[in-house]
Amino acid sequence: MKERTEDLRRERQIAEDLLHQMLPKSVARQLRKCQKVEAENYDQVTIFFSDIVGFTSIAASCTPLQVVEMLNNLYVCFDSRIESYDVYKVETIGDAYMVASGLPERNGTKHADEIAKMSLDLVAAVRQVVIPHMPTGRLQLRAGIHTGPCVAGVVGYKMPRYCLFGDTVNTASRMESTSLPQKIHISSATYQALLTDDAYEIKPRGEIEVKGKGKMKTYWLLGNKNYSVQN
Repeated sequence: MKERTEDLRRERQIAEDLLHQMLPKSVARQLRKCQKVEAENYDQVTIFFSDIVGFTSIAASCTPLQVVEMLNNLYVCFDSRIESYDVYKVETIGDAYMVASGLPERNGTKHADEIAKMSLDLVAAVRQVVIPHMPTGRLQLRAGIHTGPCVAGVVGYKMPRYCLFGDTVNTASRMESTSLPQKIHISSATYQALLTDDAYEIKPRGEIEVKGKGKMKTYWLLGNKNYSVQN
């Protein structure tokens, strides 16, 4: 009986660990108790989007299994890196990678700094990811960041997803889509949030036309004066 109880405890822990990788712990607890998960408003968060430069053409030259293996290598690398930062991985869609800081647990004014350090790390890390079927090839990342308010909540009850809503999400996505290879494109709001400790190397990009937003003044995040990315 003691052995069976211990086996049950281990199996339950494995199931809980898996659930917590798919949903925030606070959300998972409510779902296990069959409680309704209310959407929550966040005054300030920072959202990161990235994708792989030329992914469509790369995928066209691969078999489906090779694409899966390539993306798995990439995301295993990224997932292990982001554990060093106070961030939450929201989702991946194809080659797109979405991360936020400041939710589901609020972290004061740290969110922009955490995402900025993480993004510098991921841009450096992507060059080390091996493409099994293209040993001499190297992936390039295009990244974008924006800071602002958003709403987060759980959508659906079959395979429920923790999703973010609001213009901040759209703007962060636009920062990514208008970025360049191996560049981190940030909005004025994120730039202002990073000015507080004068730790970052940032270069103005100038005004650019952003779909659905008109002209926006944006910046390139180049580095951190006090922080070097992981080896």
